[in-house]
Amino acid sequence: MYIAMNRFKINLGKGADFEDIWRKRDTRLKDVPGFLSFNLVKGKSTEEYIIYASHTTWRSEEDFLNWTKSESFRSAHKNAGAHSDLYLGHPEFEGFKVVL
Repeated sequence: MYIAMNRFKINLGKGADFEDIWRKRDTRLKDVPGFLSFNLVKGKSTEEYIIYASHTTWRSEEDFLNWTKSESFRSAHKNAGAHSDLYLGHPEFEGFKVVL
């Protein structure tokens, strides 16, 4: 199994807007080979931002990488820059191979 996470720093006061975008977003994941699950998780706040992470699980790293090269991926991310006022910097990707 493989876990893919993007960590987002969201400007204070913009968390509800960020959550609403994800709530309404068509991630196009449910029909992708190897996709298992998705969660959007909320972490702690600082004086500047709130931490969020998109968390997906995949059958394998290869399945995840295949999705990132697909038309489905491009379509799901085509408007990613449209809400730049919400973000403090770019998302930070972290990938993990499950060992236990």
